Amino acid sequence: MPAMAKQSLTPLVPGRAEGNADIFDFNIARTPLEIDGQFSAQAITINGTIPAPLLKLKEGREAVLRVKNELDVDTSIHWHGILLPYQMDGVPGISFAGIKPGETFEYRFPVVQNGTYWYHSHSGMQEQLGHYGPLVIEPEQGDDISVDRDYVILLSDWTFDSPADVMRKLKVAEGYYNYNHRTVADFFDDVEKMGWQAAWQKSAMWGQMRMSPRDILDVTGSEYTYLINGKATAGNWTGLFNPGEKVRLRVINASAMTFFDLKIPGLEMTVVAADGQPVQPVKTDEFRIGVAETYDVIVEPVDEAYTLFAQSQDRSGFVSATLASRPGLTAPIPDLYPRVERGMEAMGAGHDMHGQMAMDSSEDDMQMDHGEHHAHQMAAEDTVETVSHGPDNHGPGAAMVVDRPTSRLDDPGVGFEHVDHRVLTYSQLKSHDGWPDKRPPAREIELHLTGSMERYMWSFDGKKFSEVDGPIRFYKDERLRLTLVNDTMMDHPIHLHGMWMELENGHGDLRPRKHTIIVKPGERVSSLITADAFGDWAFHCHLMYHMKAGMFRVVSVA
Repeated sequence: MPAMAKQSLTPLVPGRAEGNADIFDFNIARTPLEIDGQFSAQAITINGTIPAPLLKLKEGREAVLRVKNELDVDTSIHWHGILLPYQMDGVPGISFAGIKPGETFEYRFPVVQNGTYWYHSHSGMQEQLGHYGPLVIEPEQGDDISVDRDYVILLSDWTFDSPADVMRKLKVAEGYYNYNHRTVADFFDDVEKMGWQAAWQKSAMWGQMRMSPRDILDVTGSEYTYLINGKATAGNWTGLFNPGEKVRLRVINASAMTFFDLKIPGLEMTVVAADGQPVQPVKTDEFRIGVAETYDVIVEPVDEAYTLFAQSQDRSGFVSATLASRPGLTAPIPDLYPRVERGMEAMGAGHDMHGQMAMDSSEDDMQMDHGEHHAHQMAAEDTVETVSHGPDNHGPGAAMVVDRPTSRLDDPGVGFEHVDHRVLTYSQLKSHDGWPDKRPPAREIELHLTGSMERYMWSFDGKKFSEVDGPIRFYKDERLRLTLVNDTMMDHPIHLHGMWMELENGHGDLRPRKHTIIVKPGERVSSLITADAFGDWAFHCHLMYHMKAGMFRVVSVA
């Protein structure tokens, strides 16, 4: 049975066909809704729902998307991960002017890909208020994967406060929402495990950074209600199946700030796509999905019911749903994992904790001695133009520079150090068919992800978007390497509009294609890019409050 034949429970964007074009109508408005039993008057909906309805496109056809703005402020829709002309990308101030109140804007572009994606506002902080929805593109030649049922699983975080108020609290006290601070008892537990000197050094290093090793997510379950397809745990979204069927779950992280760890106890998952692009099948029991990422997984349930369990990365909350053989069934909800704490590898100092620090007295910020990094070995190394950065040229926007950044693509991330089951890693992702551009990169750009958590400043190379002189320059059709170094203590989902990033994870020409790459603290990650998309494109951290605070650039391809 072809995929999508039994897609249910998700409303569709209304559409009609005219020749080779598929025309869809979107209406953006404020619609008072009840969310998890509480009334909200601030919700921003598309066609009256949160999440927005499922948009189904077909590869090889033209999409015509007519968006009417019934808000009293400007709005927009960005088609996340979609390759299209830059004027249709939906980023106000970069690719178009935005959609004024009362106006209707028509997006029109050829559909040249297939897979699982999503769409959301790029105006203000509307995404946090419900302005997001799933997008699935059916293959032109039919799906290679045959399934009996096909469900969208859209994860999100909801606040009953205004996003502006959340941002204000983060500015006042970056750890405002972190209720899981270390105690004296935790310190003496460290002494017992690692000795007095090492425990004291660890405490001093985190103290100098003015943050806690348990500061994993900026906004936590103390503020957020977590949702699956718009429903909290009490709403128990349920996807039905017949035992023995193959079920495809298209998992989308449409949250503003939350990394989720997703598992289905008792049910093996086979990952078949990442960020909409097919990958060679990987069997796993759990995976971490960063903000803006998507994963397609196949499951084959045989029991009566299973719990789909998504816990936040910091273990401050969760949301669950059910896969069931008939309505009304549920399965046990597992306990949250133990609370999470970052180790010294986040500072690029490894587990020996001997990374040396130096305080910048003028800014009262921490810096770490920045040693020589290992350059990529390339046949055309003499033609590579490398832009790199040391501790002295980051500016006041960088509170620290990591001592020895390393690639940890085989590391599933903080919180999974001691689990006894399989957890997906980037190193396991292998493209299904490879990428046609076999050229080596002729140029390398290195960017550092920087921030000062105490001030809640986020940036690239120490400069907020408002402080940069101009765009990052890509040359049309060039082949380049983009290297990202995370000099902060937070995981960052970095999203490039308009082009694929081919993650260099050791699989040669079978590098997986990604539109969003998670860079862990103290990590160096590189990708190859073919700059085949003319125009100006957004490039940013997809943590919404980080982007708002300055972690945003423009890539100009000409």
